[in-house]
Amino acid sequence: MDPVQEQILRARRSFLATSASGLGGLALASLLNQDGLLSAAEPSIVNPLAPKPPHFAPKAKNCIFFFMEGAPSQLDLFDPKPKLNELNGQKLPESLTKEVRFAFIQKESAVLLGSNQKFQKYGQCGTEMADLLPHIGSCADDIALVRSMHTDAFNHHPGQLQMLCGRSTFGLPTMGSWLNYGLGSESSDLPGYVVLTAGRGTSGGASLWSSGFLPSTYQGVLFRNKGEPVLNLNNPAGLTTEMQRTGLNALRDLNQARLDSVGDPEIASRIAAYELAYRMQSAAPELIDFAGETKETLEAYGVNRDEQGLKASRGGGAGTFSSFARNCLLARRMVERGVRFVNVFHASWDHHSDLDSEMKFTTRMCDQPIAALIKDLKQRGLLDETLVIFGAEFGRTPLGENRGDNVAKYNTGRDHHPFAFSMFLAGGGIKGGQVIGETDEIGWNIIKDAVHVNDLHATILKLFGLDHLKLTYRFKGRDFRLTDVGGKVVDKLLA
Repeated sequence: MDPVQEQILRARRSFLATSASGLGGLALASLLNQDGLLSAAEPSIVNPLAPKPPHFAPKAKNCIFFFMEGAPSQLDLFDPKPKLNELNGQKLPESLTKEVRFAFIQKESAVLLGSNQKFQKYGQCGTEMADLLPHIGSCADDIALVRSMHTDAFNHHPGQLQMLCGRSTFGLPTMGSWLNYGLGSESSDLPGYVVLTAGRGTSGGASLWSSGFLPSTYQGVLFRNKGEPVLNLNNPAGLTTEMQRTGLNALRDLNQARLDSVGDPEIASRIAAYELAYRMQSAAPELIDFAGETKETLEAYGVNRDEQGLKASRGGGAGTFSSFARNCLLARRMVERGVRFVNVFHASWDHHSDLDSEMKFTTRMCDQPIAALIKDLKQRGLLDETLVIFGAEFGRTPLGENRGDNVAKYNTGRDHHPFAFSMFLAGGGIKGGQVIGETDEIGWNIIKDAVHVNDLHATILKLFGLDHLKLTYRFKGRDFRLTDVGGKVVDKLLA
């Protein structure tokens, strides 16, 4: 919707509300109405995150996106290449690399690097994955593995922006922001878009959960899985609930007066943020309290796991296994409470060297809890309406990393590869038990069913009942959308 028209509607509703008995009175009326203590005929305040109708019947209601920042090697996890192993140590024809830009590879001395990982077939569908992922492999019949993803960016931050925003440009809304803008959120006491992190932290930082030019109501809220869920959420010592409510009422009235005067939608976002924070003070601590979870559930997710003696310079230190597992369980608890989009970040999978040992750490960290989440959602009847995504900004090259003078030492990892990589999806209207796309015999290029990042976005939006061509926002004279000027739905992914 045009933001000007949206503001006109908001101003009209605001006038009808505040001309009665004041914003404060209606806030109370709204809460009483939610609790069934007041007639539904009473007016209520417009909530910018209130649920909105989709363009057509959706299959998904919530999304959990596991973003493995740095980029996992598809050649060592999801896309077995026996021919690459045969050609290990050989050079590629110059025609393949002549016009290619690499992040670090020195073309003159680069050679192919085979994989040391063993692959096996999982599930009745027989999807091949590395034996580093036995738990995720056990979910193969619910998973659609896409081996033919491609993107336009070959460095991390641009690639992350494209995967999450549609283009490698600052200032754009992320996928979670678009979904909340288009559909709102079914959670009244938690944000519609939550971000959880583990490991070293992403190179893209907060730009990866920004609302861009959309009102800040739709941006991601960074949660912690221990202690205070959101920094500065708790009241300082000496501030009672009554004192806080009085202060918030006064602040809200001042903000409302300013909103009525200038019509800036960011002021409405500010009002909504203060009220949401107030409600979160009760909801967020309960959210991260696992006391009500069974021992079997906690063990399935591996909440109390340690690193079992494994170490990694990139993937995180002590506590990473537990932190990631807690994030997976938190993600399930969030979608149960109506949170629309949960982004779980882990960094880093940027394995330019020490590929085998580093990947043993990262896969051991994520394999058990992600599989537990998929199975838990399925057992609770939530998988059909919860879309689970595992992916990153790009893939890794079939060429070995050869940075530095000592090639033998540094040729133990892979550089960035945007031309062909893998992701998987489950639940939320996805047709599981299948592999989509195919790459050539060394994994360099796609030879069947190419899926661009914007195609993935168009497909995700369709699962949520949204036409990617119609979900737009006018900014600086242009109608923007998540898929920018491209994108087509991948029908093979749909159940």
